[in-house]
Amino acid sequence: MAQHSFSEHHTKALPSDLSAPAFVDVWRTRALVIGVIFSVLAVILGFLSGDHWNHFLRAWLHGFMLCFGFCCGGMCLLMVQYLSGGKWGLIIRRPLEAMTRTLPLVFLYFLPVGIFGMTFGRLYIWSRYADWATALKNHQITIDQAHAIHFKHAILNPVGFWATSLIVFTIIGVYVFFLNRYSLKRDADPEPNVKFWQTRFENISGFGVLLYAVMLFICVIYWVMSLDPSWYSTVYGFQFLVGEAYGVFALSLLTLMALSKADPIKTTFRVTEQHDMGKLCFAFVMLNMYLAFGAFLIIWSGNSPEEIPWYLDRIRGDWGVVATLDFTFHWLLPFTLLLSSNLKRIKSRLAVVCCIMIMARYIDLFWLIEPNFPDAARNLHWSVGIFEYATVPVALISFWMAYYFTQLKRRPLVATNDPHLAEILEPEHVHA
Repeated sequence: MAQHSFSEHHTKALPSDLSAPAFVDVWRTRALVIGVIFSVLAVILGFLSGDHWNHFLRAWLHGFMLCFGFCCGGMCLLMVQYLSGGKWGLIIRRPLEAMTRTLPLVFLYFLPVGIFGMTFGRLYIWSRYADWATALKNHQITIDQAHAIHFKHAILNPVGFWATSLIVFTIIGVYVFFLNRYSLKRDADPEPNVKFWQTRFENISGFGVLLYAVMLFICVIYWVMSLDPSWYSTVYGFQFLVGEAYGVFALSLLTLMALSKADPIKTTFRVTEQHDMGKLCFAFVMLNMYLAFGAFLIIWSGNSPEEIPWYLDRIRGDWGVVATLDFTFHWLLPFTLLLSSNLKRIKSRLAVVCCIMIMARYIDLFWLIEPNFPDAARNLHWSVGIFEYATVPVALISFWMAYYFTQLKRRPLVATNDPHLAEILEPEHVHA
């Protein structure tokens, strides 16, 4: 009883204003300025490249997949935290909800991929050469590509592409709507029933996580894997699923550390929760390493002529430089740095690691997407066209970030009716 009184006496008070601090508007303005500058550079490079904007579309796909990963990966991680029930979910919930509400912009980013990339055949060889026999006769595709296009035609066709994509965006939109709606309703509940709300969110999230994983696997096949129709991998979807969590957690933690300069996050974001979230980042780094290296080891040890070329396309002809950068920034540096317990407690150092992880996702997607095209496989051209990857994705991400900051401003940053709120407001030494 005495201990309870001690905790109550020293519990911090939640600030009356729970909205995002004013400097978030500065972040949004800077993101918009960067987006405009890089958009102009991307258009200029598009005119100078002389490749009929092919690299522009490839870079657009790159930027779209990054933004899709942040938005929909945020939704998946939001459901995971409802299922896990940890107190870290209270801190990270509002940034994740803000990410999910950027879905309309992400859908707009998808339209050029579907219209120009698939319908007009500028990205997907299976849509450009639907008549595989004629294309093979004219030496426009290889025998392996012709066989894959013929064999996979039941899936790789325009109707399947558009129907699957629109259904996935619709289902994700429904989940985003209800997750955000119920979150506000719980905060507005004058006498919250903890068990009722916990059960409601668990019922939504349990099936939702499974459904999203299946949908992501299918979408990744259409949007990325089918760039090379002869390639197949049963672990490909898992790599994207874990990769999304890898990037989303880094961005969420970076956002919280930046917001902790002012209330309300300054009051609720303790070093304890920061350290816990740093450990979760470390867990996703290890899982990401396990899946990527496991896939490589199985394929390389099998030494199958149908599978080996996919890796050869990504390590020969200067692609080894990109592969080395990917390995270094995606796994080696984050893994090594996050081994330190002290680093996870120091905001400035942990912020550097989070920035490295986000940059690593950028490099990794470039390594996954660009070598699928015949002019780039085993032959990395340091030409004007390749520099579209340094402008288009940055522009898309910048505009997405501006929208993300806008969504952060629209709702309180702390969920007031969360059962973990009282513990979060206690001094860190109370449970020592």
